[in-house]
Amino acid sequence: MIKDPFQRLNLDREVLSVSQLNSRARLLLEDVFSNIWVEGEISNLAKPASGHVYFTLKDSQAQVRCALFRQNALRIRQALRDGLAVKVRGKVSLFEGRGDYQLILDMVEPAGDGALRLAFEALKEKLSAEGLFANERKIALPTHPKRIGIVSSPTGAVIRDIISVFRRRAPQVELNLVPTAVQGREATAQIVRALELADKQGFDALILARGGGSLEDLWCFNEEPVARAIAACATPIVSAVGHETDVSIADFVADVRAPTPSAAAELLAPDNSELVQRLYTLQRRLHMRMQHRLERERMRVDSLQRRLRHPGERLRQHAQRVDDLEMRLIRAIQTQSGRQRECLNSLQTRLLSLHPQRDLKLLGQRLDALTERMHRSMFEGLRARQLRLTSQMQTLHAVSPLATLGRGYSILLDDKGRAIRDAADTQPGQRLKARLGKGELDVRVEDNHVQPANLSLLD
Repeated sequence: MIKDPFQRLNLDREVLSVSQLNSRARLLLEDVFSNIWVEGEISNLAKPASGHVYFTLKDSQAQVRCALFRQNALRIRQALRDGLAVKVRGKVSLFEGRGDYQLILDMVEPAGDGALRLAFEALKEKLSAEGLFANERKIALPTHPKRIGIVSSPTGAVIRDIISVFRRRAPQVELNLVPTAVQGREATAQIVRALELADKQGFDALILARGGGSLEDLWCFNEEPVARAIAACATPIVSAVGHETDVSIADFVADVRAPTPSAAAELLAPDNSELVQRLYTLQRRLHMRMQHRLERERMRVDSLQRRLRHPGERLRQHAQRVDDLEMRLIRAIQTQSGRQRECLNSLQTRLLSLHPQRDLKLLGQRLDALTERMHRSMFEGLRARQLRLTSQMQTLHAVSPLATLGRGYSILLDDKGRAIRDAADTQPGQRLKARLGKGELDVRVEDNHVQPANLSLLD
């Protein structure tokens, strides 16, 4: 750290780094300009998320960067914006990182008409929130006013300019001056009273006028009582305060704002030459419309005449139409009869095709055919069975014992009719029957050759 920032550099060419140079310059500036007030206009206002405020303070010939850190910015009550004239307090310093010359501020307050601008914006915001500037409250200006009240100073060029405009454009309009002060401490109350008085006079419109001046000179037209007095008037009001670039609260509340008092007079003063020209234009338009209307009515009459016909012709047309309808009716009846006849024939054909006599005939034919088939089948079945029976009889006869007997063989039967197949089944002296091919014989067993025979001598 350099103890004395004002000490001169060594004569034998001491070389400093950039950091050393900026550090010495910062200490020098902060020591000399430690607590100073500077007045200027804010521009390039920036408010980053850090809460610090940065802007440029300028006048017509120069500018300087300013930094208002967060802890000091929180103490500033008024809203900072570009174009606001302010007085700032702080120290001159140097931002060593970039070598920028700047003011480190700890106080910001309005300067000159800056306070008035803040008051103007605050009142404007308040009255706007209440709806005093709303278009729905505005009253339309009369097209052809007869009596106009002028709320202004009786002296000065304003009233003369307004009278001159009306004398040139509409001399028939009655002008009435409601005098009031338009500058100074008493002006506000006088303007309010003048507006209340003028509103009761039954004027077609009012002009609230004043010439140009500074913001302080025009301040009475930015006072809340004047704004509310304008809003309370039932008579439409044209505000013409200051020059074209001057804007006042009265301009926002009034029904119409005029850039100058002369312009306000022109708004309410109908130009006679323009009225004559407009009357001529309207007369010409009326004449043309009348001609067009007469032409349309003439064409309409001609059309109605063409449409109007003699009753005899109408009767002939109706008679012709009746004949046409009659022929159409006859054709329709014939067509309908033909369709019904075709439908009847179709139904008869369908009925004949569905008559039971035909089915009975077909069923009778089928019955006869089935009866014939049955007889033929029965005959053929009997014949087949007869042939089969004959064949079976022949087969049975071929294997029948009777056939065997017919060839000379015989069958021995015991007294129970059982055939004797083994000699051991007999007994000597047993009576048997021998069945031959023709007839039977009674025989007796003499010996069956199974055991010795003992024949009776008496037999």
